[in-house]
Amino acid sequence: MKISPLAGKPAPLGILVDVPRLVTAYYTGQPDPEIAAQRVAFGTSGHRGSSFNLAFNEWHILAIAQAICVYRKRENISGPLYLGIDTHALSVPACASALEVLAANGVEVMLGEGDEYTPTPVISHAILSYNRGRKTALSDGIVITPSHNPPHDGGFKYNPPNGGPADNVVTDWIGAKANALLEARLEGVKRLPYEKALRASTTHRRDYIGPYITDLGSIVDMDIIRHSNLRLGIDPLGGAGIHYWARIAERYGLNLTVVNEVVDPTFRFMTVDWDGQIRMDPSSPYAMQRLIGIKDQFDLSFACDTDHDRHGIVTKSAGLLPPNHYLSVAIHYLFQHRPKWRKEAAVGKTVVSSQMIDRVTARLGRKLYEVPVGFKWFVDGLLDGSLGFGGEESAGASFVRLDGSVWTTDKDGIVPALLAGEIAARMEHDPGEIYRDLTREFGEPVYDRVEAPATPEQKALLAKLSPQQIKITELAGEKIEIVLTHAPGNGAPIGGLKVTAQSGWFAARPSGTEDIYKIYAESFQGADHLRRILGEAQTIVSDALAKPKTES
Repeated sequence: MKISPLAGKPAPLGILVDVPRLVTAYYTGQPDPEIAAQRVAFGTSGHRGSSFNLAFNEWHILAIAQAICVYRKRENISGPLYLGIDTHALSVPACASALEVLAANGVEVMLGEGDEYTPTPVISHAILSYNRGRKTALSDGIVITPSHNPPHDGGFKYNPPNGGPADNVVTDWIGAKANALLEARLEGVKRLPYEKALRASTTHRRDYIGPYITDLGSIVDMDIIRHSNLRLGIDPLGGAGIHYWARIAERYGLNLTVVNEVVDPTFRFMTVDWDGQIRMDPSSPYAMQRLIGIKDQFDLSFACDTDHDRHGIVTKSAGLLPPNHYLSVAIHYLFQHRPKWRKEAAVGKTVVSSQMIDRVTARLGRKLYEVPVGFKWFVDGLLDGSLGFGGEESAGASFVRLDGSVWTTDKDGIVPALLAGEIAARMEHDPGEIYRDLTREFGEPVYDRVEAPATPEQKALLAKLSPQQIKITELAGEKIEIVLTHAPGNGAPIGGLKVTAQSGWFAARPSGTEDIYKIYAESFQGADHLRRILGEAQTIVSDALAKPKTES
C-alpha cells in the first residue's frame, strides 16, 4: 500500500469535510437506482457511503427504514426498536429521516435521553436485556454509523432480535425491498413530519448509559482494576462513547483519564491515516499517533472507534498492539480466568486473523471456530454460550459474561479495553509483555495486508474460486497443506480463498466497496518470508483471475 506523506500527521485544514455542504447534499441529492453505486447495498456491517457521491442520501434512509418496518411486520417483531447514533455528521439527519418513517409505521422507538450518542454495543446490550426470557413481542435495533469510516461517510445498520449484525438473508431482503422503493421513487414509504414524529406516542426516551455501565461488573473484574490503581488513559476519538468513560471511572472508582473530550464532525483533532484520509481507526498506528505519543503518562491506554465497536490497546512496553496480538492475549487470558465458562466453549476467529490464535487455542485445549469475515458469524455462538469469545483482525471482539451468559452479540470496543486493565492488574504485566511471552512459546509471526486493483468481473470471479483452480503445490518453499474457499468453522463461503502452509498462509478476498481485492498474509519465518508469500499470493490470484479469459 502506498503511504501518504500526511500519514500520522495532524489533519490539515484542506482535507476537513465541509459539513454544511455534506448535510445539504444529504437532503438534495437523489440517487439513481439504475446506477449500482447509488443503490442500497449492505456490506459486512450495514449500508455505507457519502452524500457527496449519492451513496448515502435521505432517499436511501427513507427506503431502508420503510423496508425494516415491512420486515418487522413480516417477522412479527413488535417490541421496541432501540435507535442509536454516532458522531458522524450524517448520523443526526439520518436519524431524523428514520424516525419520520418509524413513527409513521407505528414502531415503538427508543431514542437516547438528551439526544445522547449511543455506541453499537450499547444497542446490542439493550436489545438482549429486553428480550431476555421473552418469546414474543421482541425488540430489535438500528445503529446509524459508518464505524471508523472517514467524516464524509454515513452508515445504517440493522440488528434483529438476536442483538447482532443482521445476517445475509435479512440484509438481502431489506436491501431488495429498499431498492424497490427507490425504483418506485419512494411510493409506499410512510412518513410523518419530524416534529410530529418526535411527539408521537410511540417515540420514547431512554437512558442508555446507566444500564450498560451498571452491568459492566458482570463481564469484567472491575474490582481488581480499581484496587490496582492503574493509571488508565482513554481517547474516545470523538466517538459515541464520549460521555461513557467518565461515568465508568466514577461508577467503579478507576484512575482513568479521558485525554480528548472533543466532539467535532470534521474530526480535525485526528492524525491522518495511511492513505491521507481522516479515519477513526483505533488499530491504525497513523490514526493513533496522539495516544501513542503520550503512552508513558499511563500504565495502559486505549481508544475506540466512532461507534465504539472496535478497540485499540496502547502499552508502555510495546506501544499500539496490532489487533491480532491483543486478540491472542485476550484469548490466552480469558480462557484461564473464567472458571464459570462452559468447558466446551469455543474460540471464534475470522479466516484472516492470526494463526497465533490457532496455536494459543490448541494449547488451551479449546475448539477453534473459524468463520468468514464479518462479526455476524459469531452471533449465534455468543448468544447460546457455545462461543466464549469472538474476534476479528480488524480489532472487533466480544465475549461472554463472567458466568458464561451472553453480553453482546455485536462487537464491543469498551469491554476489550477494560479487559486490558483487568489483565494488567491481575498478571502484573501489560498485554504487550504477555504477547512477547507468547511469541517465545509459539513463535513470532509477522502479518500484513495489501491491496490490488480488480474489475467488478474479476472480483466476482475471486469470490467464486474453487480449490481446484489453484494448481500450485508450494507456498514460499513449503508444501501447501490446505486450500479453502469455505470456512472450516461453519462451512460458509469465505468469498475468496485461503492457502495455508506449515509456517505461513495468505487469504484473498474482493472488497465490498472498492474495485480492489485484498490479500492478508502471515509468516512465522520473518519479514522476508512474508514478502515472498505476498508476492506469490498476488501471482496465484492474478493467474486464477486470468484463466477464464485465456480459456475463452
